[in-house]
Amino acid sequence: MVPVIEDGPYGFHKINAADQRRDPQSLLNWTERIIRMRKEVPEIGWGKFTIVETGNRSVIAIRYDWRNNSVLTIHNLASETTEVELRLGDRGARTLINLLSQDHSEADRRGRHRVVMEPYGYRWYRVGGLGYLLDRGPPDRTAAK
Repeated sequence: MVPVIEDGPYGFHKINAADQRRDPQSLLNWTERIIRMRKEVPEIGWGKFTIVETGNRSVIAIRYDWRNNSVLTIHNLASETTEVELRLGDRGARTLINLLSQDHSEADRRGRHRVVMEPYGYRWYRVGGLGYLLDRGPPDRTAAK
């Protein structure tokens, strides 16, 4: 059995789950949020993935396609801020909706997205926005009558 850390900066008096639950910026709350987000993005688990060229060996971009929906994840594995240029190719990829913040991306006239990535930063985007939800429209209530 591993003894409980009582003293120092990592002792249970200073770092514990109860305190972390109350702190919206804690590692515990961040971990819970990212797990919840992952569960809301079935494309990552079920979709076919494609590596997207970023032009930077420290940045990996992966596109997941599943059931006519797509998600793009971008991860900067370097300790420096960098800007990447992405070309996704299809018309629906003109809009990237950021799933983790309000920092969305619109392609330029040539269909390129430019994304600034902070050190060790990451972005998760819904490719093509959320229009697929709106396209379904409300249920036709007259059909059942």
